[in-house]
Amino acid sequence: MKRIYLDHAASTPVHPEVAQTMMDIMTGQFGNASSVHAFGRASKRTVSEARDVVAASLGCLPEEVTFTSGGTESDNLALFGAAFAKGRRSGHIITTAIEHHAILHTCAELERLGYEVTYVPVDHTGRVHPEEVEAAIRPDTFLISMMYANNEVGTVQPVIEVGELAHSRGILFHVDAVQAFGALPISCRDLPVDLLSVSAHKINGPQGIGALYVRRGTALQPRQYGGLQEKQRRAGTENMAGIAGFAKAAAIATAAVHERSEHDLSLRQTLLNSLKNRLGSDGFTVNGSSEHFLPHIVNLSFPGCSTETMLMNLDMEGIAAASGSACTSGSIELSHVLKAMNLPGDILRSAIRFSFGLGNTTEEMEYTAEKIATISQRLRNRH
Repeated sequence: MKRIYLDHAASTPVHPEVAQTMMDIMTGQFGNASSVHAFGRASKRTVSEARDVVAASLGCLPEEVTFTSGGTESDNLALFGAAFAKGRRSGHIITTAIEHHAILHTCAELERLGYEVTYVPVDHTGRVHPEEVEAAIRPDTFLISMMYANNEVGTVQPVIEVGELAHSRGILFHVDAVQAFGALPISCRDLPVDLLSVSAHKINGPQGIGALYVRRGTALQPRQYGGLQEKQRRAGTENMAGIAGFAKAAAIATAAVHERSEHDLSLRQTLLNSLKNRLGSDGFTVNGSSEHFLPHIVNLSFPGCSTETMLMNLDMEGIAAASGSACTSGSIELSHVLKAMNLPGDILRSAIRFSFGLGNTTEEMEYTAEKIATISQRLRNRH
């Protein structure tokens, strides 16, 4: 049976060159980067060289890169670190209703601890309006956190406008760029951001490694203690193989960002055209923005076919897709993102996220459209 992976927004296959880089480290280096002997110095050099590469891919200084265990830790470190910096124990935070749960759950915990949080709404395309953010600002607002692009519908947010607004009011600006990194060109030195989260496993790197960009001069309270690693921002022995793999993946992704965009747009258009030919324009709905979107994510609803049933049937055909974010795709709860977009009930209950990348072909898109049409027509005939 043909097997097609269309869940790259959840995790991507590791690039062969990344896997080889990691294998070279795991079989050739084992020293602790904090040790002063030759083995330790070699490991420290590996980490430092990788930091240089990741910094170059993010358009920032090497000392502004803090390695973490992934996007979730980066988001946690950014929000908790900013909230507790300089002895702060209260204040106001602004975020959006469509953030990843790594942000939403962190904000909920901060609220429990006494901070106040405003969740800015989005329009029906999943896009935040800067004037809504501006209206939410209070005298005690110290942080705005907003994703660069949504992981469920792919809508790209107005990060430049919101970042400039934040800085004009002396407010820190954090961007969760986990889904956008590698899909869009990102330069932290040109963006009005103070903190920015990325993760390796979204760019054909290993799982369990990520980074937080911390603009020089930004105060950040560490969340882990026990060592002086990462400029005392994140204690713990470095994941050397993961860091080296992350750097290799970042270098490849940055060099090919425009090529990847064209490839993903081609796949997206092939899928949509094929579905239109087989189901007609009334047979499905595209959720999200038609103007501001990530090329590799397309969220579709098939009214009359429940999300769970469609996913199960696709899986039986060897096609992997998703409902909602990866962290909740095992749940039957409706997507908080789609609900925040105020979409009709039949659209909410039939939404599927398809996301593509390395290894996918236009032939796979046509095959997927064929299977979707067959499943859709069979399910609708039952009713």
